Amino acid sequence: MAFTLIASLVIGLDYITKQMIASKVHMYQSIEVLPFLNIVHIYNEGAAFGMLQQMGNNFFIVIASLAIIFMIYYAMRLQKGMEFYAMSLIMGGAVGNLIDRIRIGKVLDFIDVFIGSWHWPAFNVADSALTVGIIMFIWSSIRVELRGRQHPPVS
Repeated sequence: MAFTLIASLVIGLDYITKQMIASKVHMYQSIEVLPFLNIVHIYNEGAAFGMLQQMGNNFFIVIASLAIIFMIYYAMRLQKGMEFYAMSLIMGGAVGNLIDRIRIGKVLDFIDVFIGSWHWPAFNVADSALTVGIIMFIWSSIRVELRGRQHPPVS
């Protein structure tokens, strides 16, 4: 239940924000929010940071679909805890971007973070959930590994 709720909240927030940007912000328009943050309206046809654009949209749809199937299978075996919540964020992010790929053939990105003339590649709510979820998942795995090393087996 919690897994579905968290993933659904991410998907819903991602979809609503993308629809707002698509309807209110012109393509390539940039709106300053803070001295280091703009709202923009751009599309990403590749993976993270625009990589692998030459692979085509169908490639990303297949990969995302397979990843989602794996995540559902994996999440069904998890107890509640950091890994469980991490997987729900990853699932929500993956589905959020998959919806764009199926609907429009690319992903709408709108958050532009920068320092001076250096800009981080634009991203969206789904990307944020994916990033936080992946960091949580890695952290959880490291914690489990470190706990295992603190208690060597007794012989």
